[in-house]
Amino acid sequence: MPVMRSSSLCHGFSSSSGSSPWQNGRPASQRFSSASSTSSASVSWAEERISILVSDVGDSDGDFEDVWKQQMKKRVARKQPKTTPVAKHPRKGSQKEYDGHRNLKPSSNDLLEAVKTAKSAMQIVVDDWLESYKQDQAAGFLELINFFIGACGCKGVVTHEMFKTLQNSEIIQHLTEKFDEDSVKYPLAAPGPTWKKFRSSFCEFVNALVCQCQYSFLYDDFLMDTLISLLTGLSDSQIRAFRHTSTLAAMKLMTGLVRVALHLNLQKDNNQRQYEAERSKGLGHRSPERLESLLEKRKELQEHQEEIEGMMNAIFRGVFVHRYRDVLPEIRAICMEEIGTWMQSYSTSFLTDSYLKYIGWTLHDKQREVRLKCLKALQGLYNNRDFISCLELFTSRFKDRMVSMVMDREYDVAVESIKLLTLILKNMEGVLTDTDCESIYPVVYASNRALASAAGEFLYWKLFFPESEVGMASGREQHHSPRRNFFYLLLAFSMESELHDHAAYLVDSLWDCAGLQLKDWESLTGLLLEKDQSLGDVQENTLIEILVSSARQATEGYPPVGRVTGRKGFTAKERKIQADDKVKLTEHLIPLLPQLLAKFSADAEKVSPLLQLLNFFDLNIYCTGRLQKHLELLLQQLQEVVVKHTESMVLEAGARALYLLCDPEFTFFSRVDFARSQLVDLLTDRFQQELEELLQVRIGSRAQGSYLDEDEVYNMAATLKRLSAFHNAHDLTRWELYEPCCRLLQKAVDTGEVPRQIILPALTLIYFSILWTLAHVSGSNSSQEQVLGLREKLLTFCDLCQSCLSDVDSEIQEQAFVLLSDLLLIFSPQMILGGQDHLKPLIFLPEVTLQTELASFLMDHVFIQPGEPGSGYQSGDTKDAEEEQAQIEQLHQRRRLLAGFCKLLLYGVLEMEAASDIFKHYSKFYNDYGDIIKEILIRSRQINRKQCSQTLLLSLKQLYTELLQEHGPKDLDSLPAFMEMRDLARRFSLSFGPQQLQNRDLIVMLHKEGIKFSLAELSPASSSNQPPNLAFLELLEEFSPRLFHQDKQLLLSYLQKCLDQVPQPSSHSWSPIISYCHSLSSQENSSETSPQGHPQPKKRRIEATFKQDQEHFCPPQEQSLLLSSVPQTPTFTSTTVKGKDSLWRQKDEEEGSASEFTQSQSPLGSQKPKHSYAEGFYHMVHSHSHYGPGLGSQLTRLSLMEEDDINEIVIEESGEEEAEEWEDTDKHPSSHSSFKHQRDLFDSAEVDSDVSIPGRDCFFLGDGRWNIFRSCNLF
Repeated sequence: MPVMRSSSLCHGFSSSSGSSPWQNGRPASQRFSSASSTSSASVSWAEERISILVSDVGDSDGDFEDVWKQQMKKRVARKQPKTTPVAKHPRKGSQKEYDGHRNLKPSSNDLLEAVKTAKSAMQIVVDDWLESYKQDQAAGFLELINFFIGACGCKGVVTHEMFKTLQNSEIIQHLTEKFDEDSVKYPLAAPGPTWKKFRSSFCEFVNALVCQCQYSFLYDDFLMDTLISLLTGLSDSQIRAFRHTSTLAAMKLMTGLVRVALHLNLQKDNNQRQYEAERSKGLGHRSPERLESLLEKRKELQEHQEEIEGMMNAIFRGVFVHRYRDVLPEIRAICMEEIGTWMQSYSTSFLTDSYLKYIGWTLHDKQREVRLKCLKALQGLYNNRDFISCLELFTSRFKDRMVSMVMDREYDVAVESIKLLTLILKNMEGVLTDTDCESIYPVVYASNRALASAAGEFLYWKLFFPESEVGMASGREQHHSPRRNFFYLLLAFSMESELHDHAAYLVDSLWDCAGLQLKDWESLTGLLLEKDQSLGDVQENTLIEILVSSARQATEGYPPVGRVTGRKGFTAKERKIQADDKVKLTEHLIPLLPQLLAKFSADAEKVSPLLQLLNFFDLNIYCTGRLQKHLELLLQQLQEVVVKHTESMVLEAGARALYLLCDPEFTFFSRVDFARSQLVDLLTDRFQQELEELLQVRIGSRAQGSYLDEDEVYNMAATLKRLSAFHNAHDLTRWELYEPCCRLLQKAVDTGEVPRQIILPALTLIYFSILWTLAHVSGSNSSQEQVLGLREKLLTFCDLCQSCLSDVDSEIQEQAFVLLSDLLLIFSPQMILGGQDHLKPLIFLPEVTLQTELASFLMDHVFIQPGEPGSGYQSGDTKDAEEEQAQIEQLHQRRRLLAGFCKLLLYGVLEMEAASDIFKHYSKFYNDYGDIIKEILIRSRQINRKQCSQTLLLSLKQLYTELLQEHGPKDLDSLPAFMEMRDLARRFSLSFGPQQLQNRDLIVMLHKEGIKFSLAELSPASSSNQPPNLAFLELLEEFSPRLFHQDKQLLLSYLQKCLDQVPQPSSHSWSPIISYCHSLSSQENSSETSPQGHPQPKKRRIEATFKQDQEHFCPPQEQSLLLSSVPQTPTFTSTTVKGKDSLWRQKDEEEGSASEFTQSQSPLGSQKPKHSYAEGFYHMVHSHSHYGPGLGSQLTRLSLMEEDDINEIVIEESGEEEAEEWEDTDKHPSSHSSFKHQRDLFDSAEVDSDVSIPGRDCFFLGDGRWNIFRSCNLF
């Protein structure tokens, strides 16, 4: 693109003071290159009044340009008529009004309203405006100017007199003064669908303006030149709305000019062809007039092209070059989007390195939307093979940046970067190295599906597509068929990947681009059943997982666990495709599944996923397709697999597969039910025989040659595992397994000789037997005798489980705890809801001894410090990956145990006081169980606020008593454990949230009970020692900021009455008493509000003096605590001011006044103190200004909220101290009914969430149990 011949359009034109607004016409090149004065024709005052005058001389730095040039030579200056001509059919509102001095005043901008409403096409709106512009150029142009100014949200207008007399800077200043500075919203940034529509209409209007003017007013030396000058000046304004709107208009104007330039190029090419064709004719046939007209046309097109290029150059240099790095990301994004459009449309001029560099530089932008626009602009360029030669230098310069953006923190940016690299891979061979590609391969295992799918497409084009094409071309000559070649490549990639070993995620990533290849189940099964194959064991496992994953993806369409699509459902077409694929999969695999099971029946890792294939079958095909023979083979293989394996995953998969086949609606149900009965009979006979042997002899005893060896123990444990797995999904009640299992467990409890591997499946077998019995008696036709029989079984089993809680084996203890907690939850009072009153005798509430044992188990197996037995932590030893994985699994198991106990609390099975054993570990085990304990605390407060507060106090009492018994009362408050207790009390205080009025009675009650506890045990009268529990008052200080001023006075009086009963005369001088009274002083409350619960207003103090008072001093720890409860400024919550080491060392020497930390307005009309708390905080820090430069002056209230770069002070949030995190605690009204808020507390949706309490699913993997629950109407 030719360079601009003059910078006048960017920086303003200069002219002599005597120049006329209508200068003599000159060629276009001279109009854009000359700024000197020219000869002018004299015009009358009326002409000068009607025409648009040029600006004064010397305004070269203005925002508007003095570009009003003389008309072309064809246009002769003529005297304007005294009356302004009007259109025959003027638009509504298009008439202008004139004042007494004939000053043109634009009326309300109907053009802006027409664009805003968009009731008419923009082409019609532009045509109407052009009609008025033809009739009155001055009025029409002023209307256009005011349209753009109104689109910025500015209330000011530019009048004819202003345009005539004011300088450019003065006009902009006038518009700035008229702009509403209080509003940050303007049309382009305003929310709502109306203004979003306005943006598109605005852009369409600018494009239509250029399009409709390209044959007329585009070259009139006035309209476009002056409009560009206007937009250039506005784009340089400090007003955001001006910059944003004018930049968008200028960029869209540039895009329209690019289209015009393209059209001119086409016309020039056509003209050249016509000229060459005319010249090639013979002398007798050649027309000189034709040649001359073509030459004139060429000259005219050349002049027009020069003018268009000059306009584009002016916009680019005057707007784009400055605005592509604007502070507003929306403006930068507009520039990047439009320059990409210019490069694609007008590649001959814009697709050069001098323009590409702007996109390359902006790839490093901090804002997501700007980077997105850059990547999308580059995608349009790299997608066109004709542009590749122009992008080589740019690619070599910015390739590393494009590759690094694959790991962008914004998922959508990373997705677009991978799509861009895919285009580079397809269109530019050899540019991306192996190192570049290897950084993209692992992304196929990302959790974000869009990102993983983009990486899968890149992987497909890099590894699979070229080889597939080669295989298709010469498939017969290769050892592998073309279809199988894809799976060999996929298998090789999956094996070489060291980051992930789950093929399900790889299949899901490749599904969008290679779905047809992945649904080639014929090739997959052929590879697995091939006899002379050279696949290893791991390769076979991977191929089976690919087969199962592709079947799941084809029939269900859902991604694997942990990868979310964000889609709510499938279209009718997608559901039809899934149904067809399900039929194809079933028809293909029904005859082959028995063969696969027979081949891999000895391998548990292969059999388990193969059995899962039945989940994706259309089982009706067994009936309609007359495939009973294959069903028989499947049942035989299924029975062999169950008898052969003892692994839980295989047994659960087999039970699930048989459950799918045992649907009474199928015609083959009787055959499947008979096979199931045969299998259960076989297992039950084995169990009865082995049980009799076990009950008659002592295990491991060789007396008289009667004993059970390890093989017999293993066989019995295996049989129990098989029966337990099938009892989970199938009703085995008629085999009466409850009684023999109870006898087995009773022997284990009485003698302790039954091995662990036998006890564990026996416990779960009895558990499932009770649940299936409950499913039977839940019906309305059940008898009272059946209900009482179930209750007897329940009590017996609970007694056995309670005995197992004291077993020496930890696995037996955990299993008993899990089963007990589940049974207590199922047989809680909520089971009779929904019209199940006949089940009332089954309600089982634990006795005190059982509650105590459950709590003791929780303390011994959950709240374990690292290094203690059973914790799983080996301090000081180097841990490998397996040990770390084992520790993670142990942590998950402990979290499941804690979640089970919490459910019992929330459903009212256990007393709320039992939660004190959990709450007192909140601070110490926050990293492991903080989310669970926080959730139980919130839900407990929703159930009963008073009882929850009493439980919190009980937790502190228990911790204090334990510490007192361990260390004694001397120097108790200096121990690290006591500091941890203070931190716990502070967390409890913050849990009440900012709702002081709702928690008023609770906080007062907590203080009174704490005072009673601290003075409960008194020292002898002759002793001067303070009571042993007196240090507990220091814990109560953490709750003092939550009190109202009146309540503080009442508590001080209550404390005085309690102290009067103390025999020691020196009781008032004890340090805990003094400190606690200090926390209750009227000047200590930073979060004081009125009793009505409304926050009090605070004054903003920038400068103040620090008043000192030696009688009271508030240490920085208390200041941070008090500031933490200010509801008006949550950013101050629980902050600690850190400076140099000596910043707070001299706090004992500093004189502080508690009066500086008073409320800004006392409730109930009390006397108003002088300073607010925020002011006192400012004053205190201001007094330490000598510790660092500018420390006091910068730490105003405003700077605390906004300044992030002050190095002298570091304000850090202290973990979970913000009161806002507890706001949801008080959003729900408290209720004494435990069931109203508990029904869906720990449902499956919450169990799967990231922050909710995890559920226990390690023992009950199957749908049978949940079907029982649904049939019982328990949940």
